[in-house]
Amino acid sequence: MKTWKVLLVDDEVEFVSTLAERLGLRDLHVDVANSGEQALSQIEADPPSVVVLDVMMPGMSGFAVLERIKSMHPDIEVILLTGMGAANEGMAGLRQGAFDYLVKPLDLEELIQKIGEAMKKSAGRTRKHDGQ
Repeated sequence: MKTWKVLLVDDEVEFVSTLAERLGLRDLHVDVANSGEQALSQIEADPPSVVVLDVMMPGMSGFAVLERIKSMHPDIEVILLTGMGAANEGMAGLRQGAFDYLVKPLDLEELIQKIGEAMKKSAGRTRKHDGQ
């Protein structure tokens, strides 16, 4: 059985490490990146199934990272994290190819549900590719 891997990308170190720990307790394999550049490097080395990506980061924005992920690895699903009152950012991300978006502060159960949905979509696409 395939191990589902999630990459969490957020410049808030404490937030992302706590989130990684909580998702790890749910039997997900979780890696962490604290910048867009670090995330892209990790994706090239060992692509995840799903990326949970903060939109607002110093340096390379989440939108720039999303664009690069989708151009290099279109099968990786990306869930964007936006700030309170920033639904327009989430909608813009959907137009760029994001799977979905969630507003901070996060509801852990909702995030886990979205990750599961994204993994199912990714698995379905992988089976289609394998079957051809």
